[in-house]
Amino acid sequence: MAMFARTALRASRAAPITWQSGRKWNAAFRTFSSVKYAPTHEWFKSEGSNGVLGISEFAQSQLGEVVYCELPEVGTKFTAKSTVCTLESVKAVGEVYAPVDCEITAVNEKLNDEPALVNSSPEEDGWLIKVSYTGDTSALMDKAAYEKHLESEKTEE
Repeated sequence: MAMFARTALRASRAAPITWQSGRKWNAAFRTFSSVKYAPTHEWFKSEGSNGVLGISEFAQSQLGEVVYCELPEVGTKFTAKSTVCTLESVKAVGEVYAPVDCEITAVNEKLNDEPALVNSSPEEDGWLIKVSYTGDTSALMDKAAYEKHLESEKTEE
C-alpha cells in the first residue's frame, strides 16, 4: 500500500494595529508550512536539512488499525523511494517510502507500545521517523495538490 505526505497552509492572526488616528486594523499573515506530501501518501515536514516523516490521514484510514510498526535503526541510510519502514494492521501491511535520500536520526519510540498512535494522530504524535536528508523536495505536493491527487485517485477506482 502506498502512503502520502501533505503540506498545509496555516493562517495566523496578528495583534490589532492601532493607527495614529486611533482606528484599529486586524492584519492576518499567512505562513507556508514546511509539510509536503508524496504521491505514496507519506507526509514530510522539513526543518532545514532535517525532517520528520509519517503517513497521511488518508493512508492511515486505508490501512486500518495499526498493530505493529517495524521502524528502522538510527543511522540507517535510505535512497529516495526506498522502503523505510512497514506498518502492520489488522487488514494489511503497508510500506512507507523515503521521499528523499536520508539518514535516520530518531524513531518514534512511543509506537513500540502504542502503534495505534499512527491512526489516532497520524500527522502529529504518530510520526514515524526523523531524518537528516539531502536532495530536492520540490517534487512533493502541498496540501492543495495532495487533495487534488486524492480526488483523482478516487475517480480512477
